[in-house]
Amino acid sequence: MNASPPPASQHNVSLADFQALIRRMYFEKDQARGIEGTFLWLMEEIGELATALRNGTHDERLEEFADVLAWLTTIANVAGVNLSEAVTRKYGSGCPGCAQYVCVCPNSEKP
Repeated sequence: MNASPPPASQHNVSLADFQALIRRMYFEKDQARGIEGTFLWLMEEIGELATALRNGTHDERLEEFADVLAWLTTIANVAGVNLSEAVTRKYGSGCPGCAQYVCVCPNSEKP
């Protein structure tokens, strides 16, 4: 197994690449912890993101957004969900509510 980080030239990471990276780094631990235990970690990170949004610096927000995405990706890996497929199915044709690429759903509705 390669323990070295990806080359510095890879500044933009696709969702599929990120999911594969998280899987490679953490899957054994994540699978052993299970979905429920991992979900609790995700909720803790969401709380930290809320704090950073309220009164954190930009750097703290960057870190917390990355942590939330990583823990969400971890749950997807343990559950066997391909995030690229999920996003494409749900949002690939536009808003799920109105099917437009610029949502025109009423503000009272959750798209």
